[in-house]
Amino acid sequence: MYLDHFKFNELPFTLTPNVGFFCQLEGHQAALNTILFSLRGGEGFIKIIGEVGSGKTLLCRKLLDNLENEYVTAYIPNPDLTPIELRRAFARELGINPALLQDQHELLSLINNRLLELHLDGKRVVLLLDEAQALSEESLEALRLLTNLETKTTKLLQVVLFGQPELDEKINLGHLRQLKQRISFSYYLPPMSREDLDTYLFHRLAIAGSTYSALFTRKSRDILYRKSQGIPRLVNILCHKALLIAYGRGEGKVSHRIMHIAVRDTEAVMPTYKRKMLHFALGLGGLVILTLAWYLYKGII
Repeated sequence: MYLDHFKFNELPFTLTPNVGFFCQLEGHQAALNTILFSLRGGEGFIKIIGEVGSGKTLLCRKLLDNLENEYVTAYIPNPDLTPIELRRAFARELGINPALLQDQHELLSLINNRLLELHLDGKRVVLLLDEAQALSEESLEALRLLTNLETKTTKLLQVVLFGQPELDEKINLGHLRQLKQRISFSYYLPPMSREDLDTYLFHRLAIAGSTYSALFTRKSRDILYRKSQGIPRLVNILCHKALLIAYGRGEGKVSHRIMHIAVRDTEAVMPTYKRKMLHFALGLGGLVILTLAWYLYKGII
C-alpha cells in the first residue's frame, strides 16, 4: 500500500469505525454531549439520527469508551431481531443465559431482577442499539415495554437509539405514539461543513503519522467536499482512492486531477445521469462487439 510512500504509521481513511480517529467536529461532539447529558439526567430514551455514512457507529463506540464505571452497557449492533430475540440478546448482555429458559415471563422476571441488582450496586444500565431503523414495529414496542421496569423514583434502563431517518418514519406511526412520547432527547447528526472537512482531514492524517499538511491541495479538498457532501464515509472512500492513485503515479500529494479520477471511480458520488450514460455506453459497446462477432461468424465481414 502507500504507507511508506506517504510516511504513515497506519492507514488514515479506513472504513472501520476506529475510535482512535474520532474527530471532535461540532456536530459529532454536540451529539456526544447530548447523550452524556441525557444519561446523567436519567432519561429513558435518547435518539440519534444520521444519514448513511454520517458516523453513527463511530459515535456509538466513542460513547461506549466515554461512559464511566457507574454505567453497565448492553450493546446490540444489529437489532434486526424479533421481540423474543431482542429480549434474549439484552439478557445475554446482562450476563443471563436465555438458552436455559423457555418461558418469556421467566426471562423478563430475571431481567428485572438483574436490573434491580445493578441498581442496588449503584450502577446505571444503558442499552445501545446501532442501526435501529432495522427494528420492526413489534420490536420497538417490546423495547418500550422493557423500559417500564423501574423503581418508584428511578428508571432501571436507559436506551440510546442510533439510526437512519427511516427510524423516525417508524416512530411517527400512530400506534407507536407511546414510544415517541418516551423519547426525551433527539439529535440529528449533520454532515460536515467545508471547514469541518479540513479539520477532519488534517486530524486523521496527523493520527496516522503524517506531518505534511499540504498532502491534499486546496482544489482537491474543494472537489472532495462537493462530491462527498460532507458525509464522512464518502470522504474516507475518496481520500483512500486518491492516495492510492497518487502513490501509483509516484506523486507526493493529491491534486485536483487525482481527486477527479477518484470521483469517477466511485459510483456512490457519481451523478445519476453520468452513471446511466456510463452503463448505456458499456451496454452499447457490448452490443457492437456482439454484432461484429456475428457478422464475422457469418462471413459477411
